[in-house]
Amino acid sequence: MKVINTEKAPGAIGPYSQGFVVGNAVYTSGQLPVDPATGEMPADIAAQAEQSCKNVIAILEAAGSSAEKVFKTTCFLSDMGDFAAFNAVYAKYFTSNPARSCVAVKTLPKNALCEIEAAAEA
Repeated sequence: MKVINTEKAPGAIGPYSQGFVVGNAVYTSGQLPVDPATGEMPADIAAQAEQSCKNVIAILEAAGSSAEKVFKTTCFLSDMGDFAAFNAVYAKYFTSNPARSCVAVKTLPKNALCEIEAAAEA
């Protein structure tokens, strides 16, 4: 088992790691739309989805993987009304159409509009 840590994604805001490589798989923690350079989040769902995707991919790449190797994602939205806008961005990054769950939640950390976690082949 190997811990993944990269400055190209935001650091953990709690007692957890950005990701792990276990066997031949990479598992990322949920990634909020926080810009790792500024610590800020964009305002709208499209920009937040874009940043969350970039953060997940940064962790995957730090583990030697990529978006193309993702086989499962879990997506969290604070408002299911954002589903179409979120999907439009998500589809640009996860072109292999991995298995996915997408659920609405009451609140996300830092009042984010979305969060994404992924599992991929290492």
